[in-house]
Amino acid sequence: MVTLKLPKKPPGSGQRPRKPPVRGVNAAARPRPTLAEKQAQQQAQRPRSRSTPPDAAAPAAHAPRPRPPARREADAALPAEARGPRPRPPAPANAEGNTAFSPRPSTARAAPQRPEAPRHAPSPRPHWEAPARSAAPRAPAGELRLSKRMSELGIASRREADEWIANGWVRVDGKVVSELGSRVRPDQLITVETPARFQQARKVTVLLNKPVGYVSGQAEDGHEPAWVLIKPENQWRQDSSGIRFKREHTRGLALAGRLDLDSVGLLVMTQDGRVAKLLIGENSEIDKEYQVQVVPSQPGKALSAEGLARLNHGLSLDDVELKPAQVDWIEPGRVLRFVLREGRKRQIRRMCEAVGLQVVSLQRVRIGQVVLGDLPPGQWRYLRLDEGFATLENPSP
Repeated sequence: MVTLKLPKKPPGSGQRPRKPPVRGVNAAARPRPTLAEKQAQQQAQRPRSRSTPPDAAAPAAHAPRPRPPARREADAALPAEARGPRPRPPAPANAEGNTAFSPRPSTARAAPQRPEAPRHAPSPRPHWEAPARSAAPRAPAGELRLSKRMSELGIASRREADEWIANGWVRVDGKVVSELGSRVRPDQLITVETPARFQQARKVTVLLNKPVGYVSGQAEDGHEPAWVLIKPENQWRQDSSGIRFKREHTRGLALAGRLDLDSVGLLVMTQDGRVAKLLIGENSEIDKEYQVQVVPSQPGKALSAEGLARLNHGLSLDDVELKPAQVDWIEPGRVLRFVLREGRKRQIRRMCEAVGLQVVSLQRVRIGQVVLGDLPPGQWRYLRLDEGFATLENPSP
């Protein structure tokens, strides 16, 4: 194998000469202006103000205004406490005697002056007095608001009555009354139309056997409210009301009588305002029956006959005397039966503490004529149409 070696060319022998860049025909390189020349050129191209002559240099904005030497000498001759700004000379007056200074005469045409309208003396304002407020007309003696009268008669709650009146479903002595706030006499006949009865019939009342650990009202301290148990899987299979469960039955359920966290038994929730008023109204006379298991607060000290009498009548809570109750033994020394017509907070437990007893368990078994019966704990049923809470002294609504 033969290797050929070519001789290297001397430097600069095969290179082409450099050509200057083309700038046009017979054009030479133009020198670039320096920074100072560029700034001077820009300064010359800026528009000048009309008020400033072209050869006058603008004074610096931050430069202090020099004071005349005469004034400086006069100020130096005064004591330090008497020195101060000298008053300015008065402005020269113009031809009309006005001292207002006008640097440039206005070229705008003066607006034609209108003849001044003759001024008249202001007319005296009439004296106005607010009319005296007449007292609101009082209703004749014995008249009541229609909604209140309907509530007293057990026809509907006040809220329902106002809704029916606004819809024109209420008649007084055969005449339709659709104005809210209307008043009636106690001897007048009040009737309602069929739509109102139909709307009221659609409202349901639920009976629940509340177990321990559920609160009656809103959830508190991590405990669920009792109304969460109102669902199809918890409905009692032996419910004989004939009412089919609907989701709308769980809306607007009002609690009619509470039970505390550790109490069990019959709990009523209703959509019917009449039922709620009957059970928890101010003048409610519906009695409630409880079965209470007790033990003596001090071992070996049983409830005396005097203590049992005090449970029936003679106790007061929060400086308020309690209504008469019916209290007797179901199992002597162990289970008491309470029948009350009021429901103060923890009333039975506090009554037992007042006579030396401690409550072990508390169950509500009856409200009016409705009993708990065989309803299992945690389950519920509808109130039947043939059931009513009212006693014989209080006819059913």
